[in-house]
Amino acid sequence: MHTPTTAVRKNSPGTVLFASLIGTTIEFFDFYIYATAAVLVFPKLFFPSGDATAATLQSLATFAIAFFARPVGSAVFGHYGDRIGRKATLVAALLTMGISTVVIGLLPTYATIGTLAPLLLALCRFGQGLGLGGEWGGAVLLATENAPPGKRAWYGMFPQLGAPIGFFLSGGIFLLLGEIMSDEQFFAFGWRIPFLASALLVLVGLYVRLKITETPEFQKVLDKHERVKVPVLEVLREHGRTLVLGTLMALATFVLFYLMTVFALSWGTTALGYSRREFLLLQLFSVVFFGLTIPVSAVVADRHGRRATMIVVTAAIAAFGLLMAPMFGSGSLTMVALFMALGLGLMGLTYGPLGTLLSELFPPQVRYTGASLTFNLGGILGASLAPYAATWLASNYGLAHVGYYLAISALLTLAALLMTSKAATLRYS
Repeated sequence: MHTPTTAVRKNSPGTVLFASLIGTTIEFFDFYIYATAAVLVFPKLFFPSGDATAATLQSLATFAIAFFARPVGSAVFGHYGDRIGRKATLVAALLTMGISTVVIGLLPTYATIGTLAPLLLALCRFGQGLGLGGEWGGAVLLATENAPPGKRAWYGMFPQLGAPIGFFLSGGIFLLLGEIMSDEQFFAFGWRIPFLASALLVLVGLYVRLKITETPEFQKVLDKHERVKVPVLEVLREHGRTLVLGTLMALATFVLFYLMTVFALSWGTTALGYSRREFLLLQLFSVVFFGLTIPVSAVVADRHGRRATMIVVTAAIAAFGLLMAPMFGSGSLTMVALFMALGLGLMGLTYGPLGTLLSELFPPQVRYTGASLTFNLGGILGASLAPYAATWLASNYGLAHVGYYLAISALLTLAALLMTSKAATLRYS
């Protein structure tokens, strides 16, 4: 008996995991170079000179725009991801993010075109958020929907690894530029290099993603004719409670990460008096712990459950918030380094199982839309205003209140996890 030559080619595990990892690495690299530039570059080049604090706050406001664009990207790309397929949608999301990032590297500054400069910057930032809103969910589904039994969290952590790798690359390139360029050269043209260089990374990502085939679980949806007409309406109508709880589940993760990266870099290089080079080195050291704890959390989550793992880690994040003032504000570089390593280590422990947990809350026919919306709505609540709010709290009330802000966020996430039954998280796994 002959095997048909038209049989569907299956994705190899290596191809799946690399395709999910390389895409999110590129996306997060693009996202983080903006975050770094929003603290170090944009306040000086894209906003009126005068009050440095006001310029920084304005720059952080443009940083927040992407988080409001991400749910839009979730709805748009999620629609096509649940209607057409994961593969084509992932390619489109990567292009949207990549083009927006490269254009930022070509923008004229405030000194050249005045108020049009921050407006164009904001528009490109919206494009970054739009692309990332569609990227993350698809990458997680590419991994988890190809996972063998008992290894969903392990497969689902590979796209999550893109976050520390992307951050490490973005911090590393800014650190390298600081070493080989004078400040005058860096602000004249050097800051543009990371944005323009992302074009090469995007080409690599496109090449890999064009080689993959559709995921088995979405193929079943196609074969059974189970696609819904408007996935976002289906999610809102049939899975509204799950959407709210899933959003809150992601809250503490976002608050923690952007306090440990954007806020810490801004506060560390201004109020705490560390040099740009010194603090970037400190952050790169700490990000290693972020990367190392992601696979650890995936192993634990596959063994003991995604929800149970998240409950324990979230409680630890709430307690960690109380260390903000005594450790980060201690004046000791050693204590600050320990604080950063501990915080980003906790970030890895919560981030590893998060993607798998959120994707398992929704059935395959609306999973791209549902998982993406929960993750990116969590970004609005947890990350979009976190650097801005933390800067305001620290300036007016002290670092301790930034820690309380993190602890309260963790308690809200803990409440959402406890309100979601174990059966609900396993229903579509």
